[in-house]
Formats: sequence, structure tokens, C-alpha cells
Amino acid sequence: MSGGFDSVAPLVAEHADLERQLAEPGLHADAGRARRVGRRYAELGQIVAAYATWRQYRDDLAAARELAAEDPAFAVEVPDLELAEHEAAERLRRLLIPRDPDDGRDVIMEIKAGEGGEESALFAGDLLRMYLHYAESKGWKTELLERTESDLGGFKDVQVGIKGRSTDPAEGVWAHLKYEGGVHRVQRVPRTEAQGRIHTSAAGVLVFPEVDEPEEVEINPNDLKIDVFRSSGPGGQSVNTTDSAVRITHVPTGIVVSMQNEKSQLQNREAGMRVLRARLLAAQQEAADAEASAARRSQIRTVDRSERIRTYNYPENRVADHRTGYKAYNLDAVLDGALEPIVQSAILADQDARLAALGDGTA
Repeated sequence: MSGGFDSVAPLVAEHADLERQLAEPGLHADAGRARRVGRRYAELGQIVAAYATWRQYRDDLAAARELAAEDPAFAVEVPDLELAEHEAAERLRRLLIPRDPDDGRDVIMEIKAGEGGEESALFAGDLLRMYLHYAESKGWKTELLERTESDLGGFKDVQVGIKGRSTDPAEGVWAHLKYEGGVHRVQRVPRTEAQGRIHTSAAGVLVFPEVDEPEEVEINPNDLKIDVFRSSGPGGQSVNTTDSAVRITHVPTGIVVSMQNEKSQLQNREAGMRVLRARLLAAQQEAADAEASAARRSQIRTVDRSERIRTYNYPENRVADHRTGYKAYNLDAVLDGALEPIVQSAILADQDARLAALGDGTA
């Protein structure tokens, strides 16, 4: 990439064209197209603003150097302007990294208990509360889609939909939570441990970008096998007298989704189709673009302690991310939703890797 950022010119033109499209009343008759145009406009808006800032510092620096050549008194301004121009250029370079096209999407998150029995299920519940509090701090909306509770109040499996409020992909739910997929390991004294010994257990997190429009993922009704049954609670006891729970099997892929959270069979079916579409979208994207799906491939499909991405150590009040090297001693705050520094460490690590790939010509 040249020092003059020649590649920005067509993006500035595209931003202006999108602005014209957004002013057309007819655009908003098509909700899907309006959403796509709005996301792209917001994404390019950051680039256009950063480009303008960089050009201003570049011009100010050139003027200061020219004046300093005639009057040394102006030279004092040069170092500060050099730093400001460098920082503005670095921000612009990061914004020009090709963005994951799913960044602006909402997500469906699944948290599964793994090794550790009841302790793992309790930890899955702790992770759920952490993500719910984090979502609240971001102004996102959450919806509990499905849950299978354990005997002690944890979760063997829980699925939650998380919806954002911004059209800017940089502020998207997927842009932040896609790095959470993997095995999360906890080290603490379980409630069930009478001797006070520290145990290690694990829970798994899966994150899928949610489908904006059902038409994005074509599903042939003949490919679906739908079974209904009665909902059950902890210990297997029936919690409903009607067959309201739904199990949907997508025969070609073998993907199975079960829903029993709602009392209505129709509601459970609708929630199940949301999850199924999200899983099929992820599967299609993985098949279509192996490079772009690297983050999804790294997410676990089976929960195993050896595949950990993060460790939560209660005795030391420590949280450590094993991919980015992030470490902090505020585990209590993190579990209350103060997850942003950890998320940002993952975003920056991803950007650094993409910048390095661009420099090598491999991106």
C-alpha cells in the first residue's frame, strides 16, 4: 500500500454513492437491501473520516516543515505533527484491512458443559451471565432461545440470541463475539468439593452469525425431519403436558436442533429454524471460503480441556487468554461483564495478523 493511500479514492466515491442511495425513499421498502447499504455506508464512513484526518495532519506537517526551513521557531511543532500523522496513518491502515463480511451480523451463541460434570454445568451458567452482562453494557438485546438445566442450577447446554443496535460493522455483535468460540477452562474449588481442593473443568462456547433474511439460506422443506415431544426439566421430569418441544433434523447435513424453551410448539419451531439457518450459513461459508472461515474452524465442535482458549483462575482472581497473551487479575469484574479489554486484545491480534499477511502479499 502506498504512502498516499491511493486505494482510498474509490472507497470515497462508493461512500458518496451509498449516501445518495440512502436518501432514496424506495430503498427502505426493501429492508434487507437497506440494511446492507446502511452497514456498508457506516463501514466506509469510518474510512472516509480517518482519511480526511490523515490528509489534514499530512498537510499540516508539510507546512510546518516548510516554515521551519525559513524560521527555526516553527520546528518545535514538527515532532508532534509527525507523531499525529503516523498515528492517523496507522489507524487508516487498520481500517483498510479487508473486513469480515459478517461483522455487522447478530449472533447465536451456544454454551455447552464439558468435562467436570456438575461443576462444568455451573461454570457454563457463569459464562452465560458474563455474556449477558457484557451484552447489556454494549446496549445489545439478548433472548434465551433454549436451555437444558443441570440438577444444581447450572446449564448442560444453553443457546442465546444476541442482537446489536448499530449499523456500523465495527460495532457489530459478530465483530466482537466471534473470538469467543472455543474451550473455556475454569480452576476453582467446586461447590461439591468437601476437601477444599481446586479442580479444573471446562465449558465450550460456539458462536454463529445469525441470518439476516431467511432467503439467505435456502432450505428445502423436504430436507427437514421434524419431531415433537414433551419438554423435560432437570432430572428428566416432564414440565409440559403437551408435545410442545421440537427437534429439527436437516437430513443432508445431519445438523440437529432441539427446542423446548417456549410453551408453544410454533415458537419452538421458529426458534429452531433460526438456529438451523445460522448453522447452515456457517457451514456454507466454511465450504466456500476456507481462509475467511479460519476463525470458525478454530471453534470447538467437541468440548475438551486440551483445546482451551482462555483460563479463569478463581484462587488468583486471574483471567488469561492463551491466543493473545492477555492476562489480568480482575476475574470478578470480567465475570460481571467487563469483557471489553479481552475482546479488544483479540481484535488487535487479528488485525496485526491481517496486516502482516497484507505485507507479505498473502492476504
